Amino acid sequence: MTKLSYQLYSARNFQPYSAIFEKLGKAGYAEVEGFGGIYADLDDAGLKSLRAELDKNGLVMASGHFSPDFLEKDVQKSLNIAKILGMDSIYAPHLAADQRPADAAGWTAFGKRLQEVSKPYKDAGYEFGWHNHDFEFVKLADGSLPIERIFEGAPDISWEADIAWVIRGDADPFAWIEKLGPRITAVHVKDIAPAGEAKDEDGWADVGHGKVEWAKLIAALRGTRAKHFVVEHDNPNDIDRNISRSIASFQTY
Repeated sequence: MTKLSYQLYSARNFQPYSAIFEKLGKAGYAEVEGFGGIYADLDDAGLKSLRAELDKNGLVMASGHFSPDFLEKDVQKSLNIAKILGMDSIYAPHLAADQRPADAAGWTAFGKRLQEVSKPYKDAGYEFGWHNHDFEFVKLADGSLPIERIFEGAPDISWEADIAWVIRGDADPFAWIEKLGPRITAVHVKDIAPAGEAKDEDGWADVGHGKVEWAKLIAALRGTRAKHFVVEHDNPNDIDRNISRSIASFQTY
């Protein structure tokens, strides 16, 4: 059975994380995925304390999100965070709207930047990739897509495929799994509520309780190199419900 991970960003409004780790461990999750808000400002003692909390609950922080700027400017700190917490995969997760290129050449240049940023991490033995949202699937003036240009500029990085954001970008996830399958090393597993529902949760749903065809998608994704399947919900209003229902659904796929 595939080990299931949980993106801790989902629980940012339900503190403390020590309680979240306990819930995740008891529910049967084996891994978590971190993000900058958890560890970017921690010293070694803080990182070791965080690692101890995870260990106590049978969890491994196998992957982590780091902003492109942090990865670029704080290489040694990023490597230290990954080492102490026991990660094997590092993903750049997002680009703020005011930093996004306006044309194909700009996105290719951003891809080249990621290619350069990846080198010290890949040299240290880490998987390194890009995590998408929806904006990478919005057509540019020349008809190409930012996702194509990013990977054109970064031929050696992998893809953490956030399937629900692909769908929200009005793209076909099955087509993109087929097209970029060799790049996929991790997957965000989250669901989209039916139109008009869950407005207080930004239209997201617990895995298996929305309209995303996860049973078929998991079957398609098994043909990729994906080793981390990461449950996420961008704005749950009930963390216990999200944790328990999502893993229960995933275990049926």
